Amino acid sequence: VDLRSWEQEKPSLDYFSSRRAVFNSLLALILILLSTLHAIKHIRRDYHAFLALGPGGTPSTPRGYLRICLLRLFILRNPLEPPLVPQLLHPQLGIMKELPKRIGPRPRVAGIAPQRLLTQRGGAEMYQTLTLSIKHVVHCHPDRLYLGISCFEKHSIGIFSHPSLRHRPTCNGEICHAHPSDGSLHLTLHPADVKFIIDQGWGERHPLARESWWWRARIVPPGFVLIYAPRDEKELNCVMEIVRAAAWWVSGTELPRDVEDCVDWKTGGGDVVVPQ
Repeated sequence: VDLRSWEQEKPSLDYFSSRRAVFNSLLALILILLSTLHAIKHIRRDYHAFLALGPGGTPSTPRGYLRICLLRLFILRNPLEPPLVPQLLHPQLGIMKELPKRIGPRPRVAGIAPQRLLTQRGGAEMYQTLTLSIKHVVHCHPDRLYLGISCFEKHSIGIFSHPSLRHRPTCNGEICHAHPSDGSLHLTLHPADVKFIIDQGWGERHPLARESWWWRARIVPPGFVLIYAPRDEKELNCVMEIVRAAAWWVSGTELPRDVEDCVDWKTGGGDVVVPQ
């Protein structure tokens, strides 16, 4: 055997290094491709889940979805943890003292804007009854409240405080709005009342309801909460008590109860009226 000839023909270390580099490059490309396909699949599924929540404060478009993805970086870790009551806040106590515990488990909730119920959604008939109850409150307090299209959601019915009575900063004095897709509501409460309704099982904080002063001026107030859809007449009465608490917090005055037996409310207060 000619050893010198074999030494000349055997593969060099450079040959093996180049083959290894090619293999590593192909493996990296395959991993990148698989990761990209997985990411595309996840984004597609997440985007369709965003669209399935229906209309809300964010347009149902790719640009709106991108905005939601960015806002996810700032969501609350636990929407069932109530906000702190600032030491300088007056009054220190909320207005809610008596409200029964909501029966059963909490519904599943998803989304940011929109934020909606996935389970225990209210039906069309209950939403109509809820809407009539909202109009009733407004019709009985025309000097304090008016109906309008939600400033937060841009499409659903809402209650607003009269401009001369706005006591707390919300979006154009909005007190609450109801969602036709699931029967839930969004409203703004005193921090102590937020804790109360969470403890009693009636709702949870909006995931963007942070307490920083610069944040609340740009997104939503720290007392902004989701109230679960009422499932029957008894729960509707409880929800309307929460709406009254929101009206007190935003306007600074409690709604008198002695006028809420006003007549002809089903035919009055149904139009959107913006005070001059």
